[in-house]
Amino acid sequence: MNSIARTIFSRPGITLKSPSFELQQWRGIRVKIRYGNLEQALTILQRQMQSSGIERLIKREQTHHIKNSEKRDLARKNLERKIRSQDLARKLKTILIKKVRGL
Repeated sequence: MNSIARTIFSRPGITLKSPSFELQQWRGIRVKIRYGNLEQALTILQRQMQSSGIERLIKREQTHHIKNSEKRDLARKNLERKIRSQDLARKLKTILIKKVRGL
């Protein structure tokens, strides 16, 4: 069973469009199945995928229908994130200008 899991998750032919995913796909994620406990191995695999970011890349690359309400929510969240980062950049700029001028 361990060799099957290795071949599924370390196959170099499967690539998504992101270069970081290609690097992680090349490295692969390996999980040892201890004492025949497959459930524990799957939870460990899921945790490793979340921490390495592969799960987010796979979700981003999925091509399925997104409802209009979900599109609006995503657009609103992206806009809020953009405005927040612009505000932060503006605040940092004013702080740095004051610091440079010695005020």
